[in-house]
Amino acid sequence: MRRNIQPIFAVLLIGIFSSIAAQDISDAEYEKPLGKNLFFKIVTDPNVDPRKCAVGMACAAQAVRDGHNVEIFFASHAVLLLQEAYLNALDRRASTPAGTCRGFFSTLVEGGAGIHCSTGSQAVVGVTPDDPDQVLIQGYNLNWSGPQGVVALSCSSEVQLVY
Repeated sequence: MRRNIQPIFAVLLIGIFSSIAAQDISDAEYEKPLGKNLFFKIVTDPNVDPRKCAVGMACAAQAVRDGHNVEIFFASHAVLLLQEAYLNALDRRASTPAGTCRGFFSTLVEGGAGIHCSTGSQAVVGVTPDDPDQVLIQGYNLNWSGPQGVVALSCSSEVQLVY
């Protein structure tokens, strides 16, 4: 007499997956991986989707806190996020508590993340490498480049995330 064990096996699998899905995993329980080389590229116009820009910066800041090597490149109209007044006002537009987005940026700077921007995109919003002090956030090393910088950073990373 041969039994069909497929229905029993299916019930077992459903039970296992249900119990795994029901587990509450807090941030403290995540295993901290060894540092990887991560490349974040933020290209979303913060006037169109400020929340997406805030999420990208939050993820990059978390990667720094987790001990990863982070390079972040701001291109297109996302270069606005490097402007002092713009970043300080982003929380209101992104529906985050006051100081949150500036805190993400500070974590990137203090954690040694490489911060890069598109020279051409900055020019479109009226900022050049000759006059950044008038508009841009101060206190960090900003690397100016173009497509060649994006390609080089992508090639030297293990993981790329685009926001």
